[in-house]
Amino acid sequence: MKKLISAVLAAALLIVPAAAESNAASGTPSVAVDATSAILMEKESGAVLYENNVHEKLEPASVTKVMTILLVMEAIDSGALSLDDVVTASAHAVSMGGSQVYLKENEQMTVRDMLKAVAVVSGNDAAVALAEHIAGSEEHFVSMMNERAAQLGMTDTTFLNCTGLPAAGHVTSAYDIALMSRELILNHPAIREYTTIWMDSLRDGAFQLSNTNRLIRFYDGATGLKTGSTDTALYCLSATAERDDMELIAVVMKSPTSDARFTSAQNLLNFGFSNYTLVSIAPKQALPPIDVLLGEKKQVQPVLPSQGRILVSKADAGSVNTEFHLSSNLEAPVEAGQKIGELVVYVGGEEAQRLPVCADEAVARITVPGIFGNLLGSLFY
Repeated sequence: MKKLISAVLAAALLIVPAAAESNAASGTPSVAVDATSAILMEKESGAVLYENNVHEKLEPASVTKVMTILLVMEAIDSGALSLDDVVTASAHAVSMGGSQVYLKENEQMTVRDMLKAVAVVSGNDAAVALAEHIAGSEEHFVSMMNERAAQLGMTDTTFLNCTGLPAAGHVTSAYDIALMSRELILNHPAIREYTTIWMDSLRDGAFQLSNTNRLIRFYDGATGLKTGSTDTALYCLSATAERDDMELIAVVMKSPTSDARFTSAQNLLNFGFSNYTLVSIAPKQALPPIDVLLGEKKQVQPVLPSQGRILVSKADAGSVNTEFHLSSNLEAPVEAGQKIGELVVYVGGEEAQRLPVCADEAVARITVPGIFGNLLGSLFY
């Protein structure tokens, strides 16, 4: 029931606040970004705070591995895969060029170490080894990647491999990268154990790892996520960072230099943290129960998510007000998660959004024998 309510309210919490500063001609926030395409998204609400050419289909290079990592984390969190499982490198996996940890055919590592290799140094060989371990072949794994992309609404995306190595037609967009990055950090926060590593090692200290994402060391609050570069994709990055309990996702694609991608992402993150905040809209006290007519129970409790928050500009943070509009009574049956009222949110005196208030449990309709039972009971009490 809690999952149902959370799903309904998560969808309702999506808002796109107005930019704090805009380019008068385009309406785009004035942020210094040197990239063909870029986006800034807030994790909890999914609100887009900055966008430029966000649906242009471009090569993502190794930022592709956000989806690879997402599928690995989903397998781990579902129990289908364990961090202690042993992965054996195939001839196909070790044949990958580009960034790698130089696996040898039949070399074995745990899922934990393979995931570390992918997240920290973008190991193509480790990514393929994990893909084969989960799906039996890279080809089948890529089918899973595209299926998951479709489920997430990534309409600009076609994956042809799990690494991001150049392949004609292997494309995505800044918007789609933000979507899969959000899914990863929102629902699989344990990935931070790997994406926040700056220096580490494999093979009992014999092979050193240094994170390809230098923001992890130099940007306050950085939490990840994935770099990528090839001669044709140029320099790409999905950068995540958290400050004051708000996490942002900055994606830049086809930046001309490595320095430019990091500077651009940093500028986007700075813009978001400087201008926006999350404000709690949870009631200060419990909502009153609502009477249920002809129900096996006489009342049902209305609920909101315990961490209900909205994203607003910092200038409006002190002017958020709420009003509850609840049904005076209900008639059974009532379903768990059924909408039984609304919370209206006002920002600066203007209505910003309406959120559903839901029943916390189901109430079945009373049966005829039950009615007589109640009547008999009332005669004696």
